[in-house]
Amino acid sequence: MTDEHPYSTAFRSGDLVAVSGRLGVSEPGVLVPGGFAAECAQAFANLDEALASVGATRADVVQVTAYLTDIGDRSLLNAAFAGFFGEPRPARTCVGVASLPYDACVEIDALARVQG
Repeated sequence: MTDEHPYSTAFRSGDLVAVSGRLGVSEPGVLVPGGFAAECAQAFANLDEALASVGATRADVVQVTAYLTDIGDRSLLNAAFAGFFGEPRPARTCVGVASLPYDACVEIDALARVQG
């Protein structure tokens, strides 16, 4: 999935990678149906795609920030996070926010370090 914004989806500087917030969209501006769990799964899939675009993988991720419009969805995020990353898991911050673009429920950004 590509998007047209005035910033990089993922930016690599040496061994560091920053991935801009990924939403649960299947194409720009179109949220996947199914609520939080579906959006979260798509956001992680979009994170994978962004990482790959700069030569990184989920195994390289060291820090994740998740933004939730309903902090009560944290347990659903925890399950998706554990399933996506396995062990060892990166550090994570979870923040409750008033709203997100396209009325999304969740947005996920990440920092990674590519070895080698």
